[in-house]
Amino acid sequence: MIRVKTKGDFKNTELFLKKHTDNGNIMPILEKYGARGVDLLRQATPVDSSKTATSWDYEIESEGNGEYHIQFTNSNVNDGINIAIILQYGHGTRNGGYVKGRDYINPALKKAFEEMRDELIKEVKRR
Repeated sequence: MIRVKTKGDFKNTELFLKKHTDNGNIMPILEKYGARGVDLLRQATPVDSSKTATSWDYEIESEGNGEYHIQFTNSNVNDGINIAIILQYGHGTRNGGYVKGRDYINPALKKAFEEMRDELIKEVKRR
C-alpha cells in the first residue's frame, strides 16, 4: 500500500497565476496567436474560390477563473452546411458520390499552438 501525505495548499501558485492573467500579460499573447491561427488557416484552406479561406476568424473567451479558450470560426455556410468542415471531413455529392476530406485544419493550427505554448511558457517564467 502506498500512502501520500501532504500539507499546505496552492495559494502561492494560484496568486502567481492570477497575477499574470489579471495584469494583461496573457491576453496580448492569445490575441497574437488567434490572429496567427487565422493566417495559417487561410493559407492552408483548399481554394476553389477564396470565400472559405477568407471567412476564418477567432474569438477568445474567458471563463472568469483564469481559463481562456481560443475558438476559430469559419462563416462560409451554404444551405446550412459549413464549407470548412466538409472540406476537412469529406461529404457526399448529389449524384451519390463522395468527396474525401483533407486534414488541413489540424496541421495549420498545430504550428500556431506550439508557438503560443512556447511564448506563454517564457512569459510565465519571466515573472
